[in-house]
Amino acid sequence: MGNLKEKLMAVQSELKAPKGQYNSFGKYKYRSCEDVLEALKPLLKKNGLILTISDDIKLVGERYYIQANVCLTDTETGDNMHTFAYAREEESKKGMDGSQVTGASSSYARKYALNGMFCIDDNKDFDDPVNEGSKAKQEQVKQQENRLPILTIQGVKDWNVMLNMFYTAETDIKKEGKPFSLKNYIDSIRQCDNDTFNEISKRYIAFKQENGFK
Repeated sequence: MGNLKEKLMAVQSELKAPKGQYNSFGKYKYRSCEDVLEALKPLLKKNGLILTISDDIKLVGERYYIQANVCLTDTETGDNMHTFAYAREEESKKGMDGSQVTGASSSYARKYALNGMFCIDDNKDFDDPVNEGSKAKQEQVKQQENRLPILTIQGVKDWNVMLNMFYTAETDIKKEGKPFSLKNYIDSIRQCDNDTFNEISKRYIAFKQENGFK
């Protein structure tokens, strides 16, 4: 069946791992570690390969990082290859306990270690119009990217997700010693009319009070 490198090349050329997850708030598709593993399993069996993944905890300075270790082993020869990837643990994350924070970092690191092993590009969706060879659609996508969407009250589906995102941004910006403006931050990611901004401001103040944020 060939050596390990030839088998890996066969898996890389056949692997199709579409972005099966959707972030409704950010309106983008993404690929999870589970999506990659599900796509890999039949190809690993077909080529006589075993994939194992493990994690190590690394202390760098004062922060902990999860090191994901991916090992690909040839069942015929016992030869193996390794890739590694890192993800930093957040000190704390609203709505998550310590084990969930570690688990989220582990999943992130594992996905990118798999990406490195199997040459998976996370920059474009499989259904990206650019891949369809349509110049008209390419221009349409370019225009959409250059135009910030307008945020409206009617368009907000999950207030808590958005407000928590704002709080995280505020915390990070203030840690850098910079002033934080809710209006400027919203405008940096989306346009916002005055009525919507006033409503966001009111809800944001209530959100911080309810959650004990200062």
